[in-house]
Amino acid sequence: MAQAVAAAIAGGEPLLAEAGTGTGKTFAYLVPALLYGGKVVVSTGTKTLQDQLFERDLPLVRDALAVPATLALLKGRSNYVCLHHLERTQREGLLHAREDARHLARIAQFARATSRGDRAELAGVPETASIWPLVTSTRDNCLGSKCAFFDECFVMRARHEALDADVVVVNHHLFFADVALRDEGLAELLPACNTVILDEAHQLPETATMFFGEQTASGALTELARDAELLARTEVRDVPGLPDAAAGLLPALRRLRLALGDAPGRATRAAVATRPDFGAALGVLAAALDRLHTELAAQAERSEDLAAIARRAGEAAQRLARWQADAAGDEGENAEQWVRWVDIGVQGFQLHASPLSVADVFRRQVDAGAKSWILTSATLSVAGDFSHYANQLGLGDATTGSWESPFDYANQALLYVPRGLPLPNTPEHTCAVVDLALPVLKSSRGRAFMLFTTLRALGAARERLAEAIAREALELVLLVQGDMSKSELLARFRSTDNAVLLGSASFWEGVDVAGDALSVVVIDKLPFAPPDDPLLAARLAKLTAAGRNPFIEWQLPQAAISLKQGAGRLIRAETDRGVLMLCDPRLVDRAWGRRIWQSLPQMRRTRELAEVEMFFSDAAKAA
Repeated sequence: MAQAVAAAIAGGEPLLAEAGTGTGKTFAYLVPALLYGGKVVVSTGTKTLQDQLFERDLPLVRDALAVPATLALLKGRSNYVCLHHLERTQREGLLHAREDARHLARIAQFARATSRGDRAELAGVPETASIWPLVTSTRDNCLGSKCAFFDECFVMRARHEALDADVVVVNHHLFFADVALRDEGLAELLPACNTVILDEAHQLPETATMFFGEQTASGALTELARDAELLARTEVRDVPGLPDAAAGLLPALRRLRLALGDAPGRATRAAVATRPDFGAALGVLAAALDRLHTELAAQAERSEDLAAIARRAGEAAQRLARWQADAAGDEGENAEQWVRWVDIGVQGFQLHASPLSVADVFRRQVDAGAKSWILTSATLSVAGDFSHYANQLGLGDATTGSWESPFDYANQALLYVPRGLPLPNTPEHTCAVVDLALPVLKSSRGRAFMLFTTLRALGAARERLAEAIAREALELVLLVQGDMSKSELLARFRSTDNAVLLGSASFWEGVDVAGDALSVVVIDKLPFAPPDDPLLAARLAKLTAAGRNPFIEWQLPQAAISLKQGAGRLIRAETDRGVLMLCDPRLVDRAWGRRIWQSLPQMRRTRELAEVEMFFSDAAKAA
């Protein structure tokens, strides 16, 4: 793999590199990139991986190669303490929660002592604390060069370090925020770099779709209203219309949320447009936002804070107006390339305008400048075929390579598809999953992940499994997503030798539990995306209209790639052993199921519970 990466860098070509668990793909791309030299940007899927690269992997490789490369870590501005907003919050004292005062004092002390201002360095304040939005900046409320603290700004300091460094580590959200918005400090970096490396690259199509589209979120508008009301009560108390305009936005948001209906989920704009009061509620929100913008714009010259918030209101009003427009309006002949949809939450909502494809816009980035792009992940192909992934990003002509995991899956792992499973879309399926998994959990003494494709199935499984544990007095500890934070759940799981963790999408990737602590992964069904998802439905309709097979060309490869991610939780080290239990009879009953299991590592396969029990019995004897 390192040789393929070196050839791609030398030739200035894009490379799609799939590398199984344990390959050492991080070293395989870092070694040739550092040896070749020049400017390198490495983007990862999460901030956790970003920190791991910067703190551990990069220094290790650099020192081993004895190359004089300088390193920099660049995160989005909301990860750094903002001295302007910190000072303002200390002065005004308007906090959300009782513990915020204690957190504020710690953050102020940290800001005086730190050189980087990275909130990840301050362990004493939880990442979820309500104080953070008050002491960090966003693209919307940053004052930029007009800020009184500009020369001391932690964000600007990080950007300058990144400009000077040989290797810069970012994450995908930061990368695409900059590519789409020219906002996060990479705009000056990318033209100068020789190599762009995108790790965890299976996430790119979804991340790019989000950033190359537009979103109007009720939470952001609520924050806008509160910020405007705060300014009305402090800086511009002589403007009588501003408090009313700020306050008027909140009932307009509540009215639109009520008009969207009780059921959370995703729906197309056309679907929600038929609901009573939706059109009127949308019009009321647009009018309230326009009024707030008018009031703020009239006072914008009085301070930088007012100018910034007036700009936020204006941009939000423009996004909402574009979303309101008829599909044949703003986009004209390109209207069919966009999907307008709503993500309805329990309390709030997001209005989205998303491109059907990001292939052209991503390809333009790759073609801009003589640099090589290395895209790598453990899950990019379907049975060795990269075409689905490559076409999503406009990289159909890219060089591809696949390097299998060095782990001995044939002896270390067992793929178990139990007999007697009902079809996944039947009411009795989840109960059957739990009932058939129970003897496996007894044999493994817990040490299991049970992963579900929906929260509804997760909830039903929790009840069924809790009843079975109580009824049979089983020595199993049940841990369930949502009862505590993800990090707490994983820490509890690792420290408990008989735990069963129930999770959904957030546990399908980026979770690493090596050793005996995890010996079973149960997956309730093949992870096909819901066909009523607005973006998916539009993509499938487009393929159908072109006379193509949307199931074979889109749904099947997407499910195979997602399943590979979930299955990848099982074997994380050379000595790991475990059972992957897939509870979807279509895997063996349908002709296309063969293509899916052939995409998985080559485990021994069985449909017999006795073989599973023998697997754990042999493991116990060996121990």
